[in-house]
Amino acid sequence: MKSLNLFLGVMAMGLISSTAFAACEPHLQGEYRKLHSTDSVSLCSLVENKVTLVVNTASHCGFTKQFKGLEALHKKYKDKGLVVVGFASDDFNQEDKDEANAAGICFKNFGVTFTMFAPTHVKGSEANTLFKYLNAESGEPKWNFNKYLVGKDGKVIQHFGSMTDPDAKSLSKAIEEALAK
Repeated sequence: MKSLNLFLGVMAMGLISSTAFAACEPHLQGEYRKLHSTDSVSLCSLVENKVTLVVNTASHCGFTKQFKGLEALHKKYKDKGLVVVGFASDDFNQEDKDEANAAGICFKNFGVTFTMFAPTHVKGSEANTLFKYLNAESGEPKWNFNKYLVGKDGKVIQHFGSMTDPDAKSLSKAIEEALAK
C-alpha cells in the first residue's frame, strides 16, 4: 500500500507522465546488445517519443553502401527527433561471421554513429520481438536494408524496401511528415 501511495504521489506531482508508460509498446521492450560490444541498450529508452527508422543490415550486401545515406539521415534529423537503428542480420547470408569485421565495415568504412545492434534474426519464427511486429504489420524483409519508419507512438508508418535509397525523396518526405506530428 505504501508503494502505491508513493507511486500515486509521484504521478500527481507530474514526475512520471502516463505517456512514458504508453510510449513503450510491447514490441519495443527489451535490451539489445550493441554491435561488437558487451553493452546493451534498452530499445524503449532509445526510441521513447521519437520517430524511428529501423533497418535490417548486412556488412557484405550490395546495398551496404546505404550505410552512408543512413548516417546522413541520422545526422540531418537526429536533433529533430529521429532515431536510426540498424539490426545486423545474417538471415540472407551476407553478414560477416566476425562481428569485429562487421563493426569495422559499419563504423570505420562508412562512419556510422547511429546505434547498430549485434546480429539477430529479422525474419521467420526466430525474428526478434521488434521484427516479429514489423513483419506482421508490413511483411517480412525480402532482403537486407529494408527500412521501417515507426512513429512516436510505436506504430509502423511505412515500409521501404531495399531498393529505396536513404536519400530518396519519398523517405525524406515520410520522415518529415512523421516528425511534424
